Amino acid sequence: MEKKVQQYYKLKQKQKEIEKELAGLREEIIAYCSNQDSSDAELGSYKVKLVVQNRKEYDDARLYETLSDPEVWRLLSRADPAKVASLVKLNVISDERIHHTYTLKTVTLLQVDKK
Repeated sequence: MEKKVQQYYKLKQKQKEIEKELAGLREEIIAYCSNQDSSDAELGSYKVKLVVQNRKEYDDARLYETLSDPEVWRLLSRADPAKVASLVKLNVISDERIHHTYTLKTVTLLQVDKK
């Protein structure tokens, strides 16, 4: 079992290194595309696409004040964006009611495919 733990540790270290390298490459590719004013690019045999998304980041205190109904808050327990979105979709709460409880964060996703 010690060997398995040792192997797990080594793989986690490699994973951290790979994730760090991926983050650096991601930043460079996004910067390149931004400098080219393009969200799509073909580079050699690869196709690069940038997708911009807006994500809601909720303020727990504001959301709790707005949804002070213990039954609704029990369904959330914390401001989990997926749970909040589900409750809005199910019309348990309205987006208008909670619009002041979140900020929008713009996130750029990077997709790289081989042609």
